[in-house]
Amino acid sequence: MIKNSDKKALKKFGENIRRLRDVQKLSLRDVSINCNIDNSKISKIEQGQVNITLTTMLELAKGLNVTPSELLKFS
Repeated sequence: MIKNSDKKALKKFGENIRRLRDVQKLSLRDVSINCNIDNSKISKIEQGQVNITLTTMLELAKGLNVTPSELLKFS
């Protein structure tokens, strides 16, 4: 079970993923193709519904053409 404080962080992380994707005008499918993560999982990540692994974060960074640290720049 995910704690409420963790849910807030996951939501903010997901919002940042969505922002980065929108800035580049990438669809979920575009990112999915770039990083081999199913677009439905990316959608769940953006909604803060899943807690991802480090390797998934690295793949997302690759799919969004950003550094992994960019994914963590949210407040």
